[in-house]
Amino acid sequence: MTGERIRTLSGSAAAWLLATMVLAPAGHACGLEPLPEGRVAAIVDARTLRLADGRAIRLAGIEWGMSAEAARAALSNLVLDRPVTLKAATAKGAQTPDRYGRIHAFPFVNGSETPIQYALLDRGLAVTGTRIGDPACSRALLARERAARTARLGIWGSGDYRLHQADDPAAVLQSVGRFAIVEGRVLSVRESGNTVYVNFGRRWSEDFTVTIAKRAEPTFISAGLSPRSLAGRVVRVRGVIEERSGPWIEATGADQFDWDDRP
Repeated sequence: MTGERIRTLSGSAAAWLLATMVLAPAGHACGLEPLPEGRVAAIVDARTLRLADGRAIRLAGIEWGMSAEAARAALSNLVLDRPVTLKAATAKGAQTPDRYGRIHAFPFVNGSETPIQYALLDRGLAVTGTRIGDPACSRALLARERAARTARLGIWGSGDYRLHQADDPAAVLQSVGRFAIVEGRVLSVRESGNTVYVNFGRRWSEDFTVTIAKRAEPTFISAGLSPRSLAGRVVRVRGVIEERSGPWIEATGADQFDWDDRP
């Protein structure tokens, strides 16, 4: 993005988002235990806010679809120097920082009952992340992302974010080491040793594949998703792209998979 485009996007996005967070209907599926309020003193990176009391807040449940520079500009216009209320992303260990010292949470500004993440997804400025934990929250975030994608809003209409196709493994490999969303039809689901392989192609050593550790399979089933039920279905899978000859994603939770008619 050019500097001028970043300023235009972040400024217009901020104005729209602030209005949305005030006017959006009350009630939401995301955010559990309330956390102490704070004031946003700095934007650390595209996903992290620094509060005046020193806490680092990681925006839970989303990944940015824009460039890091544009994301930081948009966040600065939205929340910098503003008071925020917070709700933890998980009930257990709600105020326990991750290994980077961040608390994963859903911030709310201007007295809104709608978290910032909802508005970002509604406008097509972010994509839904993984390891959300709460199925109701995951469904809410994915539904908002899907609506923005269908309407071609923000990154979905500008071409700034690429939804990778599983039948083009060479293109998927360009995102090695980065969070990405890959869409395609699952040709087969096989088990070998301690791993379940969700195969999107017949050349297992070259085509895009998702792996699920056998020990994690009960977690998928308890969330209502048997890995074997994915065979023949067109799905989107999200996560960090890795390389083992071909591209692959390690799936640790059911929230990494979605499809258009999934409830």
